[in-house]
Amino acid sequence: MARTVYINGQLVPEDQAKVSVFDRGLLYGDGVFEGIRLYRGKAFRLAEHIRRLFDSARFTALPIPVDEAEMAQIVERTCEANRIEDGYVRLIVTRGVGDLGLDPRKVKEPTIICIADTITLYPKEFYEKGLALITSAVRRYHPESLNAQVKSCNYLNNILAKLEAIRGGTIEAVMLNHQGYVAECTGDNIFLVADGELKTPAASAGALKGITRDVVIQLAQDMGMPVQEPAITRYDLYTAEECFLTGTAAEIVPVTEIDGRPIGSGQPGPVTRKLLDAFHRLVNGG
Repeated sequence: MARTVYINGQLVPEDQAKVSVFDRGLLYGDGVFEGIRLYRGKAFRLAEHIRRLFDSARFTALPIPVDEAEMAQIVERTCEANRIEDGYVRLIVTRGVGDLGLDPRKVKEPTIICIADTITLYPKEFYEKGLALITSAVRRYHPESLNAQVKSCNYLNNILAKLEAIRGGTIEAVMLNHQGYVAECTGDNIFLVADGELKTPAASAGALKGITRDVVIQLAQDMGMPVQEPAITRYDLYTAEECFLTGTAAEIVPVTEIDGRPIGSGQPGPVTRKLLDAFHRLVNGG
């Protein structure tokens, strides 16, 4: 079925959804975005996603011509137009159409795009048997260069690490920060289980405060499991009892091997499975 795409106030068929070649999102990656999951026709944690989009825009001094409530309505309209029950929304705001120069003052109006579609998760076997990771040589941006909380349309850093993962025979890679500590993966947050605690890199280490990450932290705390955000090294990953990734699209996916080393028993662990079950109950209204 042909998709309907929202662009600057209009819902148009996907083959008519076009932006200018002078749009700064295309020319420079000058824009921000959010990826949002749909469950049973409802956008999951929509308010949190919209708030983070606006925070990213404020950081990049990108004026958004609508408020948060109207942006939420744009997402809802696009989902309704595409009649999607379970899927994914990509919400994008670029600085808009300018010229070939860097000066953003020549741009008159930002471009707002909303795409709703079905979603392809990791293959089912990864949820059953676990995912293998490698550590990428590509480092996360220095926090004084680009803060990890900004979801910028310039994703080259993550793409280069993703390419390294693919060439290494897997589809995800651990990314380290400028100090050599674990930050996150190319598209997901990372967690480990050790000594009865759930651990994940802090935002100060270069980890995005992912929406699913926050949900998992709350689920763990509700179960009475301590959650820590320490500095994490590759040694900590290699010696962990369990490891898993979280993300809007991935939800919770077990990790059973990193850099050729089996994690724990080499199988998805009980804490990972328990959290995944709790997450599914939450999103399905159970």
